[in-house]
Amino acid sequence: MAKIILFNKPYDVLSQFTDADGRATLADYIDHKGVYPAGRWDRDSEGLLVLTDDGRTQHEIANPKRKMTKTYWAQVEGIPDEHALQRLCKGVELKDGLTLPAKAHLIDEPDVWPRTPPIRYRADIPANWIELTISEGRNRQVRRMTAAVGHPTLRLIRYNVGPWTIEDLPPGQWKALECPAKLLQAGAKPRRGRNKSAGISRSRHRTRT
Repeated sequence: MAKIILFNKPYDVLSQFTDADGRATLADYIDHKGVYPAGRWDRDSEGLLVLTDDGRTQHEIANPKRKMTKTYWAQVEGIPDEHALQRLCKGVELKDGLTLPAKAHLIDEPDVWPRTPPIRYRADIPANWIELTISEGRNRQVRRMTAAVGHPTLRLIRYNVGPWTIEDLPPGQWKALECPAKLLQAGAKPRRGRNKSAGISRSRHRTRT
């Protein structure tokens, strides 16, 4: 049975174990040997990174053909209107083609940890949060999607990958678990709940209409 590591990656940490330039890497946080990221997560993004010690499991999680859903909380410039949200849902034309249909809606600010360093606010432009669920894994896809509809991403947190979430995981912390094959079913939905230790409160995370 494959071993799975769930890691709540802080901002400015590379999703790799070594770096010739001395930047922060997974090795600064994870002391479990023989695991590798199942896909990458940008240095300037936060939230769930899944690692495993099994090559087949790594491929199943990262393989875009599996269409394993990923949910993101994106803090964006401005207030996306219904037209912008519908564009995200129906598909956005990017340089590498049209994105697949997604789920997108405005949410109240999630009760998460403060980012270090904090984002740069523009006094004349309000910042709002979108929950976006996609089943692709293009390079910097969420940031490109929100920018394409006129709302650049200021902060990006990945809440879940398939059935796994960052609940009970403060930033910089990880936990290990076994991975039964049934959990790798495409489109598996994450469990919802409430997490106080990680600063994540689902009770404050409401759809805005």
